[in-house]
Amino acid sequence: MRIRYGEITKNALLILAATGVIAIAATSPNFLINIAREIIKYKKYNKKNLRNNAGNLSRSLSGLNKNKIVIIKENNGKFTIELTERGRKVVKEILFDNMKIEKQNIWDKKWRIVIFDIPEKKLGKQIRNLLRSKLQTIGFFQLQKSVWVHPYPCKKEIQLICEVYEANPYVNMITAEKICNDDSLTKYFNLHL
Repeated sequence: MRIRYGEITKNALLILAATGVIAIAATSPNFLINIAREIIKYKKYNKKNLRNNAGNLSRSLSGLNKNKIVIIKENNGKFTIELTERGRKVVKEILFDNMKIEKQNIWDKKWRIVIFDIPEKKLGKQIRNLLRSKLQTIGFFQLQKSVWVHPYPCKKEIQLICEVYEANPYVNMITAEKICNDDSLTKYFNLHL
């Protein structure tokens, strides 16, 4: 069962994933508040709420440290905070749950086609159904039973889906310039040629 995290905690984890490590001087007795303030600098929080967010984030960081999602340590006069292996898994789950494919201002007239053939004995029908459901959720069009199409770049998103479902060997992505009779696709995605 996955733990649900609040927005402040999710943002902190995503910032830690992007920056790698955050460090502050170890001179302050309120080092968690100071780490929280460093993290907040990366996100555009309302200045008026900075103090409340820092306090909430400080409590979140303490809980994340206790649950071994982040590790906070003192070394050479500095406190550092970084993600653990478990924390990196949580970040993947957050990215997976919030996944969206960015719409381009001008369509490059290429189709991204995801095809898969998942053996029932190895991964089972459940993984196949989860994969179909996720592709539908992020906006793919089902062209055939195991053939899904999207007009915008989505390589990273498909890689993450395959990682989460452990389906890399069974999923392939093709970029094509033309699909015959693609009128229903252009209409579905509201593309103007």
